[in-house]
Amino acid sequence: MAESTIGQPLANGKKPQVDLTGADWLSSSQGSGDVQIAFVEGYIAMRDGRSPDGPALIFTPAEWRAFVLGARDGEFDLT
Repeated sequence: MAESTIGQPLANGKKPQVDLTGADWLSSSQGSGDVQIAFVEGYIAMRDGRSPDGPALIFTPAEWRAFVLGARDGEFDLT
């Protein structure tokens, strides 16, 4: 089994399973708060707050930074 440093993908490019059981989920104070994030085991998890038992996306810190910077630059705007 490949080992990883915290917050980094495994050698095969897959991310380890992150235990979200005790995660402290945070919601934005703006909007409806449907998107929630949690900082767990060196990763950032994101889920739909309306469906908390559903799947969560897991980001490394570098991936999260790229996502946030892209969102700030309007990369994901649909208009």
